[in-house]
Amino acid sequence: MFDLIYKTKETLRNDLLSGLTVALALVPEAVAFSFVAGVEPLVGLYAAFLVGLITAIFGGRPGMISGATGALAVVMVSLVADHGVEYLFATVVLMGILQVLAGAFKLGVFVRLIPHPVMLGFVNGLAIVIFLAQLSQFKIQDATGSLSWMQGQELYTMLGLVGLTMAIIFFLPRFTKAIPSSLAAILSVAGIVHLLGIETRTVADLASVGGGLPSFHIPSVPFNLETLKVIFPYSAILAAIGLIESLMTLQLVDEVTETRGRANKECFGQGLANIVTGFFGGMGGCAMIGQSMINVNSGGRGRMSGVSAALFLLFFIVVGSGFIELIPVSALVGVMFMVVIGTFEWSSFRILGKIPRADAFVIVLVSSVTVISDLAIAVFCGVIVSALVFAWEKSEKIHSEEFVDEEGQKHYLLDGTLFFGSVQSFQDLFTPREDPSKVFVDFKNTRVVDYSSIEALTNLIKKYQSQNKEIFIQNLSPDCQSVVKKAGLSYSVQN
Repeated sequence: MFDLIYKTKETLRNDLLSGLTVALALVPEAVAFSFVAGVEPLVGLYAAFLVGLITAIFGGRPGMISGATGALAVVMVSLVADHGVEYLFATVVLMGILQVLAGAFKLGVFVRLIPHPVMLGFVNGLAIVIFLAQLSQFKIQDATGSLSWMQGQELYTMLGLVGLTMAIIFFLPRFTKAIPSSLAAILSVAGIVHLLGIETRTVADLASVGGGLPSFHIPSVPFNLETLKVIFPYSAILAAIGLIESLMTLQLVDEVTETRGRANKECFGQGLANIVTGFFGGMGGCAMIGQSMINVNSGGRGRMSGVSAALFLLFFIVVGSGFIELIPVSALVGVMFMVVIGTFEWSSFRILGKIPRADAFVIVLVSSVTVISDLAIAVFCGVIVSALVFAWEKSEKIHSEEFVDEEGQKHYLLDGTLFFGSVQSFQDLFTPREDPSKVFVDFKNTRVVDYSSIEALTNLIKKYQSQNKEIFIQNLSPDCQSVVKKAGLSYSVQN
């Protein structure tokens, strides 16, 4: 059931090593997102552990990493500021329930409706967001307490260590793949820094990551309608953002690994993870594209990669915090920069001038909105624009061939799709006043798909009847006939 049994020791070793790499990179991100949400670092670390562990076991995409994310953290800020962290825990529980319901009602399949240009924009936008997030590590607090950019020797040291990390990740696979290059880079740079006594920022400068095991805790909020009114809007938004980011990351991992994940099962896994997290003092989470790419690129393919990442993270929190706090921030920034380079679809620059302008616009739009606003709005905008473009193109393509037979009867041979977007074009095809007494409309190459189409067909019949002329409908498909009958139209359909 959980796909935790391995056929080869090499595959298990790859998953364990990639899990260790992911866990090391998870620590500063979980801490950073905790600060964004306005909660203690342990709240983000517990979320990274619990969400990562449960989705790895019960989710629909082996090899995908989940945890606390910035997309969710920015939504939590106002809730925590106005109502406190206990309301956040209650919100996360309800968020998980909504996601489980989404899986139960099989809403995960709707991710297939997201067009490829939206996917490209999503990937590029998130790569830019990840890059911009790393730039904050180049800022330090000055004497006044405000953040300012590093300068002088401190900046040069940071850049040098980041460059060294990236160089190790790039060149090491050419010599050996026995150890994930990202893991080797982190350990190597950490060793160099401490052996040579190089002064640079470490994880300890961000926050302490030490703590105990997460404990069961029922959110201390009133269980009444007023509380529901407060938390439900946040829960709905968080559930939607979490599922969108998770399912689109699932698609990306599918493409990279050339395998197929299960969207509805992932909805269930994400929901279950957030329910548990809310009861154990975590801030909730979803799939993480950056960490998932680190895992996949490091050789992690199975569920054990996610399980081991979560368990290693827990080990760091409970036992190994002292070691983790020694890791230079520059090494982790270098890893994330390489993730950005590997995630960004550089081919999109090459194809922008070759694909339809509407698709190119969608790619740029989704990327921009992802950076400026958030993922959910970006995907929504991309899908809406793509749908409008599709509707416009389809509305332009409905047409007919017309002829008058030997008996003086006029025939309309339709071609295209009759739906709300093509109704006006459909109506413009006919001339009831000029047509003869008998008219035949052939739907052999046309589909009637919605109520607007039925309404347009009804109005057309009425126009001919008002002119005391007969109209006959031919070759209407069986499914279209059922739509017509359900609408209660009183005319004969001829085949």
